Amino acid sequence: MKITILTLFPEMYEGFLHTSIISRILEKGLAEIRIVDIRDYSFDKHRHVDDTPYGGGAGMLMRVDVVNAALQANKSTDSYVLLTSPKAKPFKQNMAHRLLQKDDIVIICGHYEGIDERINDYVDENISIGDYILTGGELPSMVICDCLLRLLDDGISKDSLKEESYDNNLLEYPQYTRPYEYEGKKVPDVLINGNHKLIREYNLKKSLEDTLKYRPDLLNEHDFTPEETKMMEEIKDELEREN
Repeated sequence: MKITILTLFPEMYEGFLHTSIISRILEKGLAEIRIVDIRDYSFDKHRHVDDTPYGGGAGMLMRVDVVNAALQANKSTDSYVLLTSPKAKPFKQNMAHRLLQKDDIVIICGHYEGIDERINDYVDENISIGDYILTGGELPSMVICDCLLRLLDDGISKDSLKEESYDNNLLEYPQYTRPYEYEGKKVPDVLINGNHKLIREYNLKKSLEDTLKYRPDLLNEHDFTPEETKMMEEIKDELEREN
């Protein structure tokens, strides 16, 4: 997979590209990330990339001609172009799996008050990482890259991906490690008894319970098995008794 990021602040990616899992994935040659400075495509010696908006308004807008010049110089006929924008559906795990099928992705990072609306004529999809406003698209682009690259074959252990939150519209179950007891709080005994059937059932029930507590909206999209339906009834009964 090749990802090209168009940005006004290439220096922001230094730590991201050379740390932890992302660094190892790139070193293995499983993916390539190119950082392109949009200012290199400015049309004047002062490297201007923005201007005041027509019709008035606060702030500055990135110019469509400069941004598109950077885009056209760095995309191919196979590139899938993303624009980071708050005017889009929030990025979710199923979107990551869909984008993983693209071999060549270009991400345009907005900044200032945004980009001239005409840039959307050259973009395949707008993408947001949440219902809040950031100063620019650099952090969202890192989030998108991180989410995609860790899903690559041989990127990280397949066992680590099996039961992650959101992949099946359920939150991941709670997990524990040593020490067994800490300040009077013990690891649930079911996890240390060696009975894998009971451990699986416990983890599944806890996954359902946490999803109900913290993200009940996900359950609307989850395809319940008969076992999960029974567990959910038990969970609701238990929560009613506690209240």
